[in-house]
Amino acid sequence: MSGPSSEASTGSANTITVLLADDQALIRAGFRALIDSAPDLTVVGEAEDGASAIELLRSTRADVVLMDIRMPGLDGLAATRAICADDDLAGVKVIVLTTFELDEYVIQAVQAGASGFLGKGVGPAELLDAIRLVAAGEALLSPKATKALLARFSGSTSVEFERDALDVLTEREREMMAFAAHGLSNGDIAERAYLSPLTVKTHLNRAMMKLDVRDRAQLVVLAYQTGLVRPGDAVATVE
Repeated sequence: MSGPSSEASTGSANTITVLLADDQALIRAGFRALIDSAPDLTVVGEAEDGASAIELLRSTRADVVLMDIRMPGLDGLAATRAICADDDLAGVKVIVLTTFELDEYVIQAVQAGASGFLGKGVGPAELLDAIRLVAAGEALLSPKATKALLARFSGSTSVEFERDALDVLTEREREMMAFAAHGLSNGDIAERAYLSPLTVKTHLNRAMMKLDVRDRAQLVVLAYQTGLVRPGDAVATVE
């Protein structure tokens, strides 16, 4: 039978809950088996299209959605936009997972509010780590997706935002934003900047709040749109 399904989570309060949205039952079954094998992760629902995913989210309140792009009816990109624009679903993170790792999908996914973008050929350990990273508030893009995102801004002399849009940030917040734009995790940034990961996260959260962006992925995009970071730049060092 097709259609949405859900069940109560049996995990602890620290368990990350996951909703699967994919029109192929076999793929959902494989993801469920993998995710449920991790002690800190559990699947709380499955949906075969975007509309069902949104409906299930309202009852399961999953932390992370693994969202396929190509689904019948409401596709993954439209569902992601709806989820990220819904105040009642604030805090839900979406990882777009697809066989079609194309430039236009990467850009649309990030613009829709997705916190991660991975190809379905990703390894099991990498997928589980991606869920944990996104649940913790970090952005996750695969190497191909990152290249596509950077290509969006390479070769262009115009930017959509002026550099002075970042004037509301402190120098430290701009520095943290630049590190994040290079794909560094909070732990990596902390090591380079001689700060604690919590301090790094605080600076990035303040930057997101001041710039009115939803999450880290959109903060990274803004770093390139304003010219704070340009494709090909080396990662800065801290004096």
